[in-house]
Amino acid sequence: MSVATTPKIYVAVVGVGLVGAELVEQLLAIPQQTSPFRLISLSSSSRTIFDAENPIQTGSSWKEKLTTSNQRPDFQLLTKQLAALVASGQKVAIVDNTSSDDIAKLYPGWLENGISIVTPNKKAYSGELDLYEKIISASKASGARFLNESTVGAGLPVISTLKELVATGDRVVKIEGVFSGTMSYIFNNFSTGAADGPAFSSVVSVAREKGYTEPHPADDLNGFDVARKLTILTRTITTGSHIPTALPALQTFAFVKTESLIPKPLEGIPSGDEFVSRLPEFDAHFAKLRSEASAEGKVLRFVGVVDVAGGVVKAGLEKYSTSHPFATSLGGSDNIIMFHTERYGARPLIVQGAGAGAAVTAMGVLGDLFKLA
Repeated sequence: MSVATTPKIYVAVVGVGLVGAELVEQLLAIPQQTSPFRLISLSSSSRTIFDAENPIQTGSSWKEKLTTSNQRPDFQLLTKQLAALVASGQKVAIVDNTSSDDIAKLYPGWLENGISIVTPNKKAYSGELDLYEKIISASKASGARFLNESTVGAGLPVISTLKELVATGDRVVKIEGVFSGTMSYIFNNFSTGAADGPAFSSVVSVAREKGYTEPHPADDLNGFDVARKLTILTRTITTGSHIPTALPALQTFAFVKTESLIPKPLEGIPSGDEFVSRLPEFDAHFAKLRSEASAEGKVLRFVGVVDVAGGVVKAGLEKYSTSHPFATSLGGSDNIIMFHTERYGARPLIVQGAGAGAAVTAMGVLGDLFKLA
């Protein structure tokens, strides 16, 4: 198909923070003569702009336009505006770059109106099962698509790889991986195979200073981020598989067996600063775990596991041989995911690389948008 006849996709972006702003820049960097996209709407938490007749162009001061807009976000109105474009025969997509539960609840309605959804927001795919099932049903009814590559592994091809394995009839036996960039950084530095090393609290403190953790490190150490990603992978398998599995129907990510690394006396501490200041009280506990792993010739890694054959989904601290890829291949805050399947046999398919960061996350989102072209 020639460029002149390539159908355009009208794109509305909700959320223009780190990832959203980077996505807009990447989208506008595509040469206009070859781009299939028309960026017609931007929404922040307090402002919005919409103009289907005059899309935002490369070189435009979109940030200034949005900041000076006197229009406040109205998603009911936005839905009507985009649905009208769909009714006129246009392809339309909404990109949700927020982490909002409220926005996620709008997905079924958008899909019902023929509006495709692309998002790195994990909430809709790891929250209540009822919402997820409504998303599936709405997509099937209208033909509009929901794409969520960046919900697991940022720009890494994790979701797309799993979907292809399942769709082509391969039997997924187990998925295991280091899914959290924060946990990856912490344990790559804390547990190297040696019996001693830096204190756990000092590694967490440095990770926080470098921006690898949330402002309150407990939000990472509770394991919830990994549990959400495992829920998404589990549902991807059960939704797309031709073969019945023993996997549980997770009502929410809270049903994943998740080991929290927050010491019990520190649970509920509201301040990140106080949490970090008190974490040294528990360094001896983590040092003992490291020493025990070292005595076995192993390292500690916080991993997520979707055991399809065993019907178990869990996240927690595990020990791996110092020769295992989880010990030898990881650096910085990398993610690494191993797909054990019937076809790949004894040598699993491995996906590895940066699993966090605005540039790679936005790249994954943009890649999903291209799948709609």
